[in-house]
Amino acid sequence: MQSEQNRQSRRSRRWLRWVAVLLVLYFLPVGYKVAAYYTDPDRHASWWSLSLDSTAQAPDLMETEDAIIQVYAARAVRWRGALGVHTWIATRRSDEDYYERLEVMGYALRWGNHSVQIRQGDPDRYWYGNRPILLREIRGGDNVDRLIERIHHAAREYPHNGRYNVWPGPNSNTFIAHLARKVPELELELPPTAIGKDYLPEGGFFQKPPSGSGLQLSLNGLFGVVLSPEEGFELNILGLTAGIDLSPLAIKLPGVGRVGYKDFERKSIP
Repeated sequence: MQSEQNRQSRRSRRWLRWVAVLLVLYFLPVGYKVAAYYTDPDRHASWWSLSLDSTAQAPDLMETEDAIIQVYAARAVRWRGALGVHTWIATRRSDEDYYERLEVMGYALRWGNHSVQIRQGDPDRYWYGNRPILLREIRGGDNVDRLIERIHHAAREYPHNGRYNVWPGPNSNTFIAHLARKVPELELELPPTAIGKDYLPEGGFFQKPPSGSGLQLSLNGLFGVVLSPEEGFELNILGLTAGIDLSPLAIKLPGVGRVGYKDFERKSIP
């Protein structure tokens, strides 16, 4: 009798430890970011009045003839920015004198348009007051031009062009993850705050992660696991991602993002 009580007690302690781990990894970081947002005195500003100025992170096209690919992430607008980011890709072919931005805009569906937007514009501008982070840059000649053609083709073939859901997807991060999978040469690791990146196209369960290496299991973007040399280990619970990356070393926390060494890499392809 005493032995059975001891076993039950040990099982209870194990469950309590797991609950404590989940609280630390998921709810505390998210609670911190939500509290920070609601105590920010600037949060009452009208989002459409916030800055869309360039942040001068993109190469000056007057000074280079390179074909250029850049991937950015910036905190989302209003309360959504407490939890996640909006991501986009900017491209410039070697024979062009302008950048094009490829991104999904949910409100475009209200106008009867497709959610995928491809248009000229500053690649590095603030996202309604939130400064973007440059995640990846690739520069070069004909080989990069060919990568750009593949990116644009994948954007036109995006399977969720007529749908948009903030959570758990498909959304703007689902779109960029889709492009990254179609062009694995980007070797793109999206941040853990890119909610929607784990929503696999067309209801799939198994896929390669956005980096193009490793394996991903996902159940409608709500629950899943990633194991990859690039992303490391990620555990997705209700669209929130926690994990650890060993190359370069960092801890990934929902809401907070990557804590440790940055993953940014600038590549040159002839």
